[in-house]
Amino acid sequence: MLLDSLIDKATQKGIHTVAVAAAEDVEVIEAVLDAAGRNLAQFILFGNKEKITSLIEMKKHEPFRHKNIKIVESGSIATAAELAVRAVSNKEADVLMKGNVQTDILLKAVLNKEYGLRTGNVLSHAAFFEIPGYNRFIIVTDAAMNIAPDLMQKAQIIHNTVSLAKSVGIDNPKVAPIAAVEVVNPAMQATVDAAALTMMNKRGQIPGCIVDGPLGLDNAVSALAAEHKGISSEVAGKANILLVPAIEVGNALYKSLIYFAKAKVGAVIAGAKAPIVLTSRADSAESKLYSLALALCCVKK
Repeated sequence: MLLDSLIDKATQKGIHTVAVAAAEDVEVIEAVLDAAGRNLAQFILFGNKEKITSLIEMKKHEPFRHKNIKIVESGSIATAAELAVRAVSNKEADVLMKGNVQTDILLKAVLNKEYGLRTGNVLSHAAFFEIPGYNRFIIVTDAAMNIAPDLMQKAQIIHNTVSLAKSVGIDNPKVAPIAAVEVVNPAMQATVDAAALTMMNKRGQIPGCIVDGPLGLDNAVSALAAEHKGISSEVAGKANILLVPAIEVGNALYKSLIYFAKAKVGAVIAGAKAPIVLTSRADSAESKLYSLALALCCVKK
């Protein structure tokens, strides 16, 4: 199992610490307890101490005897977000994880000029899918952060995602900028950007990967579809990374893979000083665990 292998890989990297913002969420607590029980990581849980303790006890665990979990009372959700971000910024933790807090509140803390996790790079979301019938990760980016990225933002998103892919052992990932057609059409900006990104890659401006596009979704992931359309390249039919042109495309593709294809997923935000686990409140505890493992694999030594 591809995503299960991330848990093994993360365990081999040694114990890192995860700061969870507003941890009073049943699925988050389930993922945290699972990860702590596997010695995958240590956790600092920021939030309402009484609620967090109650959720841990509900799972038949002793909250104050668990060596890998510390609970910090935070007063409010916004304060929990700030304290969790500060913990990562101050090197007290290596990964930031979203709990029962709105994304905009957490990102406000992440982007704070005084104590946040800015690097000057674009922040981007990457989802690693394990899809029945595929023997490799299909990585979708960006389904959650950048609404309509321009050319240079797309180049930065590729850079972020390639770095993540290399962290899990994909040494020279194949990147397919996705569009509705496989030819450049000046009326379709996605095709123009895809062609430019391909040329930037060939000239060394986007290193560490192979970029080829524009490609339709079908001929990016299916060798048979690519063959039918007469498309021959190092990426067609073999893509590891699908770069979507806009957030609506990424969001629909993300949810389609989960609900129609029954895919499993782990996702992380890259481009900050540390990996950020920014899962949806609707995501399962299993998905949150996989996202944690992915983030831990991406911690810089």
